[in-house]
Amino acid sequence: MIRAMKTLSIILGLTAAAVAQTPSQKVDLVSVTGCLREATPNTWTLESATDPVPSNANAPPAKDIPSTPPVGKNQYRLIGVSEFNLTSHRGHTVIIKGLFIKATPVSRVNMTSVTMVAATCAPGVGK
Repeated sequence: MIRAMKTLSIILGLTAAAVAQTPSQKVDLVSVTGCLREATPNTWTLESATDPVPSNANAPPAKDIPSTPPVGKNQYRLIGVSEFNLTSHRGHTVIIKGLFIKATPVSRVNMTSVTMVAATCAPGVGK
């Protein structure tokens, strides 16, 4: 019994040490606005997109939708897209909310909502 308790204590100690050494990576909920494009079939990107800003997972209220679509310099690959009818927003300026995954060469956003800002993208954007 004592031997089993010592073994368990060692295992728990090693597990705690391993967890303590693993850096935790925080994934933020963000909002980004840009031009929705289908790069290849079922691979969606947000082009000429704004910098990510902290947000919540819900679609923005009407008062928070910009009247003039902003143009940014970022590109994001969108994941978790199967829940959304993105083909109905192809070539539109949209607000995407979701989990931001910083990566090189292209960061990703795991979508939680999509909201149309404009039925077109800014001239010369996302072509």
